[in-house]
Amino acid sequence: MLTYEPPENVYGILAAPPCTDFSGSGARWWAGKDIDGSTIKSMGVVIRCLTIIAASNSVFWAFENPVGRLRRWMGNPALIFNPCDYGDTYTKKTLLWGNFNMPKKNPVEPTEGSKLWRCYGGKSEHTKMMRSITPPGFAQAFFKANQ
Repeated sequence: MLTYEPPENVYGILAAPPCTDFSGSGARWWAGKDIDGSTIKSMGVVIRCLTIIAASNSVFWAFENPVGRLRRWMGNPALIFNPCDYGDTYTKKTLLWGNFNMPKKNPVEPTEGSKLWRCYGGKSEHTKMMRSITPPGFAQAFFKANQ
């Protein structure tokens, strides 16, 4: 059994488990991931994150992942957003579950569209990292709402 002793006075928790086995963009590989054990392994990370969240008694918490099948197990998210909702000029629909104050929107036109696939397509570790960066406008708005 997994036990966890959280540190005292945790103010907030931001969890973003790897989306590799959950993202809708990889739906064509889901069946294979279910068979080879990848899905179960990634669900273990999700469960450990939720265990830490539950044990920590933090003021706020947020759990991030892109649109995909994680919604099956986590239920409806508290927030669905695109970076352009918070001042960044591209789209990347993202889901947040949790207990947090809603960030104030600053919508702009998504003039770059979905630059993540146009600019950061591929399988290299660098492109995976670039796709996973939190949009700066959203990060600032979330910080202001939950400080």
